[in-house]
Amino acid sequence: MANMRIFNPDHPSASLRRCRRAAGLAVVVTLAVVALLAPSPAAALSRIKDIAEFEGVRENQLVGYGLVVGLDGTGDDVKKKSPFTRESLIGMLERLGVKVNQANADLETKNVAAVMVTASLPAFSRQGSEIDITVSSLGDASSLQGGTLLATPMLGADGEVYAVGQGQITIGGFKAQGEAELIVRGVPTSGRITRGGIVEREVPFELAQMPSIKIALRNPDFTTSRRIADAINEFVGGGTAFAMDPGTVQLNLASYPGDPTALLTDIEQLPVVPDQLARVVIDENTGVVVIGQNVRISKLAIAQGNLTIRITETPQVSQPSPFSNTGVTTVVPRTDINVDEDPNRKLAILNDSVTLEELVAGLNSLGVGPRDLISILQSIKSAGALQADIMVQ
Repeated sequence: MANMRIFNPDHPSASLRRCRRAAGLAVVVTLAVVALLAPSPAAALSRIKDIAEFEGVRENQLVGYGLVVGLDGTGDDVKKKSPFTRESLIGMLERLGVKVNQANADLETKNVAAVMVTASLPAFSRQGSEIDITVSSLGDASSLQGGTLLATPMLGADGEVYAVGQGQITIGGFKAQGEAELIVRGVPTSGRITRGGIVEREVPFELAQMPSIKIALRNPDFTTSRRIADAINEFVGGGTAFAMDPGTVQLNLASYPGDPTALLTDIEQLPVVPDQLARVVIDENTGVVVIGQNVRISKLAIAQGNLTIRITETPQVSQPSPFSNTGVTTVVPRTDINVDEDPNRKLAILNDSVTLEELVAGLNSLGVGPRDLISILQSIKSAGALQADIMVQ
């Protein structure tokens, strides 16, 4: 008994050990909470310029109607099928000083085609700058290869002319036709003219005079907009940006005394972790299934049947005996029906998925194809085990 030591819970050393254990447990819990709240190290960082757009920094759509000449007999039928091409051709000739008697004009040319010209006017385009334009056939022309677009005014949504297009058309396809064969590659009735449009009018936009500017998210989300505002405030200073809604972050330019262009240049390079909804996109026409990273699935069991019914028709001909005066030749149907069921299809269990890779691996373990995968995902959603939104296109 002399060597026996009795543990006293009130002894100072025992209290110290309890405090140390409690402190260690508190540290572990704190680290676990921080790990849950912080973004995953594997989360991809994206620049603000890749997930959002600045107010006013946008393109404007332009459209125009014009004529393409110089075609090798592949233009519109101006006499029968494309009367608007005939009227446009006569109007162009008269503007150039060529008198045409519209009542008696017998135009048989096949080297002209009416086209629609489209382009995008980039932001801050200045007068005299060049843009790419797209030319598409409007009539019954079979090909625009070798054609030249005549000067075509291009209008904006307000009806004003912002650019003029003209030049040699480059197409990505061709059409070759003989007496017994036709070969078509690509779309020969549409082409492009690189730097074929000249800007004649500018879209007014004064960035330096704006006290504030809005940042529009391409994929609106509360978490992402808050992270963008926090990243800007950490870089520039508190109160510079705040999230107005899931799709908009307002940036105060008045609080920054420097050049606003330099400020926006630095801001668009800031890295942000964009958040995304747990979503499964299904295209039933093509069988494409896209599963988002945050998709989770609860533990459940799945059995997928693989029943195949094969029906084979082998009709036989029944003929009467030779030199017999009775009987007729008839066709006797012979039908063979086989029912096959894969015995290897068993009930499989999908455990709680933590990552997208585990979810895909669990579904692939069943050996299902895209079509079966669509039905399985919809059934899992109906069972309440899929924590994601299914979007069917």
